[in-house]
Amino acid sequence: MSLEKQLIEKLYYKTFLLEYETQPPLQVLGEAYLNEQKNENSDVSYIRFAQGEYYYHHQDFESAIFKWEKVSNELAPWAQKNIADANVELNQLSVAENVYTSVTTDNKTLLTEIALQLLSLYIEQNNLDSAFVVIKEAVSLNPDYPNVTTIARSFYEEQQDFDSAVELAVNELIRTESFTWFEVLKEYIDKGFTKAIAPDYFNEVLVTLHNVDQVQFTQIVSSLWHSYKNEQTYLLWLTTINELFLHMEIHSSEIWDEISSLYEETYFELIHGKYMLRELHEIVPNLLTNWLKIVNPSHSVIPSAAVLAWDEIFPSIIDSANIKHAENLLSYSINHVNGIDYSLHLFESITKWAQKHDLDMGNRFSWLVGELADLRTNRLLITGTSGNGKASFINSLLGENILENSISNVVVFKNEAHTEINAITDSAITPIENFSDYLNMMPLNRQTYRDRASVEFNLPCRFLSENKLTFVVTPSFNRNNDTRDETFEYLNTADELLFILNADSPFTDKERDILLSIQDHTPNLQIHFILNKIDNIYSEAEVKRVIHDTQARINVYFPQAKIFPYSSLYTNNQQLNDLTEFIHFKFNHKDIDAERTEKLLFFIRKTITYLLNKRIEMENNLEDSINWNEDMLVKLNGFIHNLTDFEKEKIHLITESYRTMKNEISNDLIEHIPKLLQSCSDLISEESDFAHIDTELNTAMNERVQEYLKQTVLPNLARSMQNWIATSNNEFLQSQSYLEEISEGLNYLCGEDRIQLEGDFKVLDDWRRDTDRITTRIQIDEVNILHRFTPTQLLLKSAGKIFGVLPKNKALVYNKYKQYLENEDYIDATASIMNQFFLQFELFENALERDINLFFRNSFGELEQFVENTHIEIQEKQDRLQNMRSNPEVYHDSITLFELRLRQCEIFLNIGEDSSYTDVTLEKNIE
Repeated sequence: MSLEKQLIEKLYYKTFLLEYETQPPLQVLGEAYLNEQKNENSDVSYIRFAQGEYYYHHQDFESAIFKWEKVSNELAPWAQKNIADANVELNQLSVAENVYTSVTTDNKTLLTEIALQLLSLYIEQNNLDSAFVVIKEAVSLNPDYPNVTTIARSFYEEQQDFDSAVELAVNELIRTESFTWFEVLKEYIDKGFTKAIAPDYFNEVLVTLHNVDQVQFTQIVSSLWHSYKNEQTYLLWLTTINELFLHMEIHSSEIWDEISSLYEETYFELIHGKYMLRELHEIVPNLLTNWLKIVNPSHSVIPSAAVLAWDEIFPSIIDSANIKHAENLLSYSINHVNGIDYSLHLFESITKWAQKHDLDMGNRFSWLVGELADLRTNRLLITGTSGNGKASFINSLLGENILENSISNVVVFKNEAHTEINAITDSAITPIENFSDYLNMMPLNRQTYRDRASVEFNLPCRFLSENKLTFVVTPSFNRNNDTRDETFEYLNTADELLFILNADSPFTDKERDILLSIQDHTPNLQIHFILNKIDNIYSEAEVKRVIHDTQARINVYFPQAKIFPYSSLYTNNQQLNDLTEFIHFKFNHKDIDAERTEKLLFFIRKTITYLLNKRIEMENNLEDSINWNEDMLVKLNGFIHNLTDFEKEKIHLITESYRTMKNEISNDLIEHIPKLLQSCSDLISEESDFAHIDTELNTAMNERVQEYLKQTVLPNLARSMQNWIATSNNEFLQSQSYLEEISEGLNYLCGEDRIQLEGDFKVLDDWRRDTDRITTRIQIDEVNILHRFTPTQLLLKSAGKIFGVLPKNKALVYNKYKQYLENEDYIDATASIMNQFFLQFELFENALERDINLFFRNSFGELEQFVENTHIEIQEKQDRLQNMRSNPEVYHDSITLFELRLRQCEIFLNIGEDSSYTDVTLEKNIE
């Protein structure tokens, strides 16, 4: 046993017992101590150190400490460490810590042992900060010391400090190149403990693994790749690993297949629209370069196509040597990509993106793509010029008269178990309930072809079923070529074209020009001919001549085209069998999968072009809408201003009319009430009781006034009020007409019924009710007519009381009273009566302006709401337009990436004519 091991295990004392195994150790050590003291240059420190160890093992810790305190030679640092150990056993942890930390030595073993002891001590004290410091020091000082890294790893894991654990694993893997630490690090990565660590932290360990074991290297790369996926540092990881691969020498082999798959998955994920192009430009070129470097040449179609497509869309970014390498790989690669699935998936991605951005691609477009994706049947487009018997030809094959001679819609006939008819437009797919509705929509009309519905006609049909066919029947070409656009729209949905000729005048110049236009539009579409109405030719020899001449003229322009003579009138099994053979011969020589893929890609490119144009259209529409709404705001404010003036005018007219009526009644009262009161002089005579005549007269005069108001004034006032209400009603009717004019004007500007202004005629009902109430009865308190404190009245009252009891003086009093009554002007009394009488009418008058405001209130509210909504719409569209202009990449980047994905498909689907198409998962796992 080495000396260091003895010191660590406190077994140094056994070196003194080697020759005295039978004697008690303590006796041997004591004798050794005495003998050493006898020496002239004695050093008893060794023996004291040994004695301390013996006492320690026998748990006499105080004696051990006493002995070790006396050690003064080179063992003193170990003695100090042992003193601290003894204090730990005595549970004197603070003392032990002080002693441990006071040891001064250069011995790495001793320092490591002290660090491990301190670790245990700090853990027991729950002083974890110090524990982390001391274990890191131990690992840094002496990582080769037995179990020190294992202890550190266990401690880090127990404390859930996986950053430190990962750091330990990385450093040890770099230092030792040990498989054990490779497994530890991979476990940490797979459990997600490294997600928050910067990717470039692993550069050195990856380089180490690449030099040591490339299998382990690929496994760690794969684990890191998956751990960073969906994290914010994902792009940084891709940059890091790309830089690493760029500077590594890679030799293609199967060990790189997993990394190649990761590159493929990542590439399609990156170009799926989640990231902006400015982010991709920093990553994808290097990614493609590395992918091309490690890919197995037999599976290099996709990365090679990706490199070439990226170079086409973004020229001069990828190194020319890599472009050349990709071209060379493509020259002998085998394509295993299912073009139909790839194309449909790309179209689905575009459709979802369009829906997310509120772009309407139309049901008809999606329906056509779905039709192309159905490989169970071959699509035969049948067309011709007017009068060639196309309808009779179709009906003879369908077995019933369905198609009429003049149609304006494209009709797609498909074999199904049950009859079902659907009308397909851009906005909807609508079932047609019965055959008569179908017939009603088929005649030629003036709608443009985009407005007309395509018809999907599903029915049980033996010919379609046996031959696995779908008929696409377009309207016939007429003199004005009205159906040209519609037919050309469907050319790329057909596998083959049958053009109907009339045997009486086959292949006219007009038909030739039409077919040449079709060939220019769709060069790869095979064209063949049905020579219909062959029964019109009188002899078999003439039939042969017509067929021969027609075939010769056709082959000048269409060398591969064939003619089939047909009679729609004399359909028989032999003719149908021959037609079946004619059609099948043509289709058996076609690669339907490849051709359908090409047609799908055509529609995808058309979709991308549509979306590019749609972006410009959207901006223009937003600008037009903003300008229109701003103009509308001006008009709305003008309408509100005019309506305000109109309202004021009506308030003035109606209130003035009311005041005029009231003034007329008021003037009438001013004139008649004084006369009525003066006429009350007939109520007195010389026999009257002049002592109380003033009270009696006052009562009688009030009664006469009340009677006059009730019997004369109120009926007249009621009639006047009704006339006034009738006049006001006319004013309101004029107001309603004006409101309707405003509504019509606004709705005309909007192009739809968005507003309907209506006055509140309940105001008139309220006026009628109030009028009836205030003109039916009136209550006026008794007016003090003769009890006023005027000099004349006081004189008459006094005279009546003094002279009224003397008969000869009654005549004098009578004359004075009569004279007073007849000559008094009664101004104050009349005013008092009128004030009471007109009190309710004045209240009514005061409310007129408010009531008229109520009539117009809802209309103002609607106009103001219109203004508010217009402001909101302007702001929303300005925000959208600003966002579009400030972030054009949000739109254009996606379109560019769709174009990139399309170009990739076009490239790798054009590899060799003998390419096989098998199901390979490409982008499906991205969504």
